[in-house]
Amino acid sequence: MDVITTHINADFDCLGAMVAARRLYPDAKMIFAGAQERSLREFFLKNPEQAALFSRVRDIDLEAVTLLILVDVRQSERIGPFAAVAHRPGVEVHIYDHHPAGNADLHGEREVIEPVGSTVTVLLKIFMEQGIDPTPEEATMMMLGLYEDTGNLLFSSTTLDDYRAAIFLFSHGADLNTVSDSLVQELNAEQVALLHELITSRTVLTVSGIEISVAHATVDHFVGDLALLAHKLKDMENLSALLVVVRMGDRIFMVGRSRIPEVHVGEILSEFGGGGHAFAASGTCRDMTLVQVLERIPQILRERVQPRWEARHLMSSPVKSIAGGASLREARELMTRYNLNALPVMDGSEVAGVITRQVADKAAHHGLAEVAVSEYMSGEFASASPSTPIETLQELIVDRNQRLVPVFGEGKLLGVITRTDLLRHMVSGARALRHPGVEDLAASGSALKKRQVSRLVRERLPASIRELLAGMGEVGDAQNVPIFAVGGFVRDLLLGKENLDIDLVIEGDGIAFAREYCRRHPCRVRTHAKFGTAVIIFPDGFKVDIASARMEYYHEPGALPNVEHASIKLDLYRRDFTINTLALALNGPEKGALLDFFGAQRDLQDKVLRVLHNLSFVEDSTRVFRAIRFEQRLGFHIGLQTEQLLRSALRMGFVEKVGGPRLFNELAQILKESNPLPAVERMAELGLLPYIHSRLTLPPRVKSLFAEASRAIHWYELLYTGEPCQGWLVYFLCLTSGLDEESLEELNRRLGIPSRHGVILGEQRREVHRLQRFFERRWGRGRPLRPVELHARLSPLATEALLYLMARVDNDEVRSWVSYFYTALRKAAPLLSGDELKALGIPPGPLYKKILKTLLDARLNGKVASREDEIVLVKKRFLKP
Repeated sequence: MDVITTHINADFDCLGAMVAARRLYPDAKMIFAGAQERSLREFFLKNPEQAALFSRVRDIDLEAVTLLILVDVRQSERIGPFAAVAHRPGVEVHIYDHHPAGNADLHGEREVIEPVGSTVTVLLKIFMEQGIDPTPEEATMMMLGLYEDTGNLLFSSTTLDDYRAAIFLFSHGADLNTVSDSLVQELNAEQVALLHELITSRTVLTVSGIEISVAHATVDHFVGDLALLAHKLKDMENLSALLVVVRMGDRIFMVGRSRIPEVHVGEILSEFGGGGHAFAASGTCRDMTLVQVLERIPQILRERVQPRWEARHLMSSPVKSIAGGASLREARELMTRYNLNALPVMDGSEVAGVITRQVADKAAHHGLAEVAVSEYMSGEFASASPSTPIETLQELIVDRNQRLVPVFGEGKLLGVITRTDLLRHMVSGARALRHPGVEDLAASGSALKKRQVSRLVRERLPASIRELLAGMGEVGDAQNVPIFAVGGFVRDLLLGKENLDIDLVIEGDGIAFAREYCRRHPCRVRTHAKFGTAVIIFPDGFKVDIASARMEYYHEPGALPNVEHASIKLDLYRRDFTINTLALALNGPEKGALLDFFGAQRDLQDKVLRVLHNLSFVEDSTRVFRAIRFEQRLGFHIGLQTEQLLRSALRMGFVEKVGGPRLFNELAQILKESNPLPAVERMAELGLLPYIHSRLTLPPRVKSLFAEASRAIHWYELLYTGEPCQGWLVYFLCLTSGLDEESLEELNRRLGIPSRHGVILGEQRREVHRLQRFFERRWGRGRPLRPVELHARLSPLATEALLYLMARVDNDEVRSWVSYFYTALRKAAPLLSGDELKALGIPPGPLYKKILKTLLDARLNGKVASREDEIVLVKKRFLKP
């Protein structure tokens, strides 16, 4: 298979270059490696026929790729899932690009790289050499890329070849109206000249490890839209922080733009009489020259820009440690259990050294597993305080190769910072870490700001729930413990789905918090001390689950977890999927902030389900069922790697180790979905049904049973009887309808089916199958059942069994018999009571049963309609004259 792709966050140059490459490789599939920029996404929304030209990564087999054509990119870290393809032996790589080599790590059997303004130009030179004529639609998409990357042919990087390429596209029908509508407003000549001067003059100041660009220029007259030029410069150079200073006539105009909270441009420009927001500000001053302003900027930056990320923001706690006298075998077991790569070695309350997994493994390989940890630990290490800046941590961990940095405060070990902690911080752009002002992080991209989250809470939650959460936060503030709403409640808040199943996590004693809340409010609490959890129950029956922040580890696959207290970050790490790791802070300085340590918002946006680590399904194989349930309920898809891990867990038999009751609970949860059939079909597709029972399959007959059962359940719900019906049990009967009685009994024992369901799944199921055959024979002979017969045969059955019967029969008239019984006959009963029979002069005794049966039959057959009718019948049949 041939594939054409480009870098993630693709722009119009990527689009045009991919379309051009398709003409050179007509059999290749065009696939974006990742997300696209907003302008490109909007173009596809307006032109769906162009979007249809592209395939999705999930729709192809990456292993089948033999030729990879890269356009506008030469770095493997920028091509997402295709990085592994590019490095796979046997895959031929062709590269078309216009960027300087830089840190490029990819090389191809064919490379066409030229220093022009656009990759489209590189490919169009080949078109012109080979006489290839693009269609008008292709020419328009190529022109979009050419214009965007050359700034409408005005950037200083624009070459003569770019102009020739534009002429070529125009001559082949490129629609400039579409180009104009899709790209940002064109700049006039004065603005282009000013922007060029800003680009040329830009310098970078590094303050506390933070890079801030400063660009300046001078013009003799006023040039409008300086803010637009600043925005363009920021985007063109992908700058985190930018100050633009321009003298126009006798005034100094200043514009600030920032993407990071450390650089508050509003505060910075306030020093020059200006102001604005943290990420956008402006100012004007008359009493200073341009030179004076430029000289003062570094001083103000040193005062205003402070290193806000410190050790306390990165450290993990509580700390897992080991005594120096413990064996290396114990150290290995501890690191495996908690998924750690290094441990502090303690001598009493002091850290004596650090032992790494690598050292422990090598020592065990040499037969030294029982030797004390202190013999092979590293005793030379640096520590940090909570206020240690991140630059120092980077030096220790990266430059000095220290695997673990202990953090001390007030004479005790508060936490540790690992290489993974620092790497996650650096890769995420600091979006993952908790911090005052976290709502302002990721000013661009999918991360939600605090005010956006507040709007969602206000718009999507009932007032009663908002008041409840506010009350919880107040109690948390009083107890000085952080409180977070977590899990599906927060996930569905972002998705716009109704979910009032509230789970709260307390960084502290969850039970103590719950009791304090109940002391202040009219409710009661039920606790579970072993897991540090509680349930707050309100007078109307509404419940809120409370848990202490905890971490879990598993002694063996499929076993129940062991639980220990931890931070909110570690608590979320134990969750099943990334989309369920969001946390909403309800109190303290972070109140209203959305915590996203593991990329949940990205996966929600991409509609993908991913596990947090590769052993997720091994440690808890019930997550296999939850993956399917969430995938179908939310309309998501299981990520490629996650599905591979899921299938691996199935092949290795980990699902078989799950206890029956836990397996039954997950299956019941799937069957409780509003439409469980797609999830059951997905289970069958993944080969999961035989793990529930070796003979369990999903033939067409069972699928049709699900459809009929859905109709029957909906019919029952529309009756509004007020009586509960367990629809999942009806679906369970449908799913297992093909099993013989012996196999079903075996399955019931395996799953530990509760006895309250056993009667329906046993004798009532047998009776339903018998009645189905009997009813259909009667209908075939044209002999409908009389009301008395219907009542006698159907009244012993539970509602779920009756609905299962309606699903099984193939004839609507037979279904109407069951419907008639349920709506008209089921609650039929004599109006006369035993006391009234006694009043008529009939002594109590066995005769009463016969009389009541006679009255019921008469009522079912329409022979009596009132109390008086029943009295007449009794006197006639049972009272002697």
